[in-house]
Amino acid sequence: MAVLKKTVSYIKLMKPSIMLLVLLTGATALVLEGGLLRQGDPVSGASRFILILLALTLTGGSANAFNMYFEREIDARMARTRNRRPLPLGQLKPSHALAFAITIGAAGVVIFAMFYNLLSAALALATILFYSLFYTLYLKPRTPYNIVIGGAAGSMAPVIAWAATSGRIGIIPIILFMIIFLWTPPHFWALALYLRKDYELVHYPMMPVVRGDLSTKRQILLYVVFLVIFSAACVFEGAGALYAAVAVVAGAIFIRKSFQILRSESNASARALFGYSIIYLFAIFTGLIVDAILKMAL
Repeated sequence: MAVLKKTVSYIKLMKPSIMLLVLLTGATALVLEGGLLRQGDPVSGASRFILILLALTLTGGSANAFNMYFEREIDARMARTRNRRPLPLGQLKPSHALAFAITIGAAGVVIFAMFYNLLSAALALATILFYSLFYTLYLKPRTPYNIVIGGAAGSMAPVIAWAATSGRIGIIPIILFMIIFLWTPPHFWALALYLRKDYELVHYPMMPVVRGDLSTKRQILLYVVFLVIFSAACVFEGAGALYAAVAVVAGAIFIRKSFQILRSESNASARALFGYSIIYLFAIFTGLIVDAILKMAL
């Protein structure tokens, strides 16, 4: 039982809910690239597909574990995190968390380098360093646009996955990167709206704290509109009618909810927008996967 609890604590360091989104976006790039799915030996193709997702899990989990290690004292003060994360709860020693972050990050980078190519390994390593050091230690405590800039790290899974299987970076992974990049600010600013007191307590300059709720809500709406418009770029790169329908419906709902928070003073609307933003990203990337698989089947 003790070993199981310890294992769960280490898994929590990786932020598994976030990793599900990372894996979905990475898998989407692999499906759209199509090389692994078209291999003559389906077992080999599936194995390499899964191995890329494993490496993404290790490198993404490493970045998240570094983030929890560096923010352990902040997390202990915030209501949202002090009773949920393993370091504030004393379930793991900080030194063990740091060793875990280094170990799984190194393992993920080595997998990319040995089984795929140096480009994907370099991109994965750069993502870990950017998120854990530049975003966590420098951007987050200094600028209300921390998540705008730092969101680049969370957008890299499709680029890394595409590079691993093809050895290059193409227009499609860049489009996927931009969708996640534009999605990230409204997603996290919605969270910051209803957790404003937490961020005020630890003196993090999140957008609602520095610019106020109204300015934040206006910027959320602006980003969502740009995101929904930009999602059409996938259609110009081969996505079909199924994806287009998903993007239109999901985007219309996202825009409507963004308008709703402008007219509401309650935290409920911000919570609803935050929750829906996750559904939106799942819908967009699942739509791309299903659309691509249907095309291959036909």
